Amino acid sequence: MKAVFISDMHLRSERDERYEHALSFLDGLRGGIDHLFIAGDFFDFWFCKNGDLYPPFQKVVGRLQELSDSGARIHLFEGNHDFSMGSWFSGYNGVDVHPDWAEFSLEGERILISHGDTVDTSNIRYLTLRKFLRSRVFAGLESLIPAGVLWNVAAMSSSLSKGLTLASKEKLVEKMRRFSLMKFEEGFDAVILGHCHMPVLEQYNIDGRRRTFVALGDWIDHYSYVTFEKGCYSLLFYR
Repeated sequence: MKAVFISDMHLRSERDERYEHALSFLDGLRGGIDHLFIAGDFFDFWFCKNGDLYPPFQKVVGRLQELSDSGARIHLFEGNHDFSMGSWFSGYNGVDVHPDWAEFSLEGERILISHGDTVDTSNIRYLTLRKFLRSRVFAGLESLIPAGVLWNVAAMSSSLSKGLTLASKEKLVEKMRRFSLMKFEEGFDAVILGHCHMPVLEQYNIDGRRRTFVALGDWIDHYSYVTFEKGCYSLLFYR
């Protein structure tokens, strides 16, 4: 069994270098993994209505389907930039969308996974915005706006989200580390998070059992990802 974990690719345009690298990376996984966990912000924004997909995303979404068709189970977590994706991907076999936290068992490991944007409970401004953007009120407003207009305002909404979640990467990692240590006390063997854009893999021995904290980094500065195979976690870099 082999699983791959990535987050924070922030794909937006086919003209971006990391978009092409993302396509190549996904192609390289085909036929070689059992699970792909995408822990949020795979897309830099997500607005989809009435079956209209933002055109530049069609190619990479097609790659996800091809990867699923090859036998991999894809677990797509919603982030602070891409959410409300369930209605679109519900028609894709082998693709599961997780709006928030999810627990998995892999080779006897009890694993907790999320984008991680709610770990910092002190950021009230962001958490308030997050709640509004996922509300029925916002969904109703969105339904009144043509798809083309939604795509045009996507850059503004992306920048707003970045501004409200702006914090020192080191401070955010420390909050995630403390959060993970609490989850280890609850019996989890691994906590895997995105959002902080800083790649970290740390292991502890707690009560005679190995525990693993992972922050997945990003595909903006690091091109980082994590694999889990034969009971071992590895932090790797595509470039």
